[in-house]
Amino acid sequence: WVAACPDEAYEFFDFMASAAAGSFTDRPLQIMFGIGGEHDLSERTLPHLSGWRDSAPVRVGNGAWDQPQLDVYGELLDAAAQLRDQLGVLSGPTRDFLVGLADAAAARWQQPDNGIWEVRGEPRHFVHSKVMCWVALDRAVALAHRLDAEDHVAVWKAAAEEIRAAVETRGWDEDLGAFTQSFGSPDLDATVLLLPIVGFLPADDPRVLSSIDAVRDQLTDARGLVHRYHTRSGVDGLDGEEGTFLLCTFWLAHALALAGRIEEGTEVFERAAGYVNDVGLLAEEVDSTTGELLGNFPQAFSHIGLVNAAWALDQAARSDSTRKA
Repeated sequence: WVAACPDEAYEFFDFMASAAAGSFTDRPLQIMFGIGGEHDLSERTLPHLSGWRDSAPVRVGNGAWDQPQLDVYGELLDAAAQLRDQLGVLSGPTRDFLVGLADAAAARWQQPDNGIWEVRGEPRHFVHSKVMCWVALDRAVALAHRLDAEDHVAVWKAAAEEIRAAVETRGWDEDLGAFTQSFGSPDLDATVLLLPIVGFLPADDPRVLSSIDAVRDQLTDARGLVHRYHTRSGVDGLDGEEGTFLLCTFWLAHALALAGRIEEGTEVFERAAGYVNDVGLLAEEVDSTTGELLGNFPQAFSHIGLVNAAWALDQAARSDSTRKA
């Protein structure tokens, strides 16, 4: 919607709601579907094919399709909240679906999951997942009248307050000077940059500012681009290193804009945007050594991050100009 494409945004939301509506009752919401609405995305290898520079193996499907990832409740309800003026009169099934999402977030936020990064191994209590459950409840409260769900509001508000208390006590590490990747973990994760972006905490909160600085100091490479987290600790259950994530770098620019650090945010934004190719497309990652684009290409998340960061920087600059006028 920030990109001023309301029709496309509505159609995409309608697709998400339709595809996901029948996918959860007593189990977590499925996190992804095929473009035709397919539910079974079991991963398999195509040994007769190779990728760019003969990379292998080539896989189709996605091994994370059946992982529990609690952040999806917040993503869907946040989309609904952003589109509230464009959604028109909601059908009964769509209202029931959105109310069900909020109820599920309230019921399941205390459960561990695999998180936004689809971490392999045992589920954990990821801070970002808890925050996005809070987002689901916060947006549901705001939409309660549209959803004809005023009788759910008290439960949603109570659960949201429980989440806030848990994140602020169990997700903050005084020694790190930042919110952590998961409860009880000393690891830093770029998702802490989303706390002000989604409205969980104000951008001028000292803990938010300290977390932003921690990401700049500890997760940023020599090129000024941001890693998701330190892979050397094996926190994701995978071997080896990876490049910096352009999405995370745009998150940094966005968070800096919200914090009023417009010049810093613009510098970070322009550095990341400088990696577009000759037709304006971005990949998922950048190789810290060579500067080459890596990973999925083109990567929608990178472009979403770019658009949102550009919007935030523009709004921050306009607000700053108004104050100085």
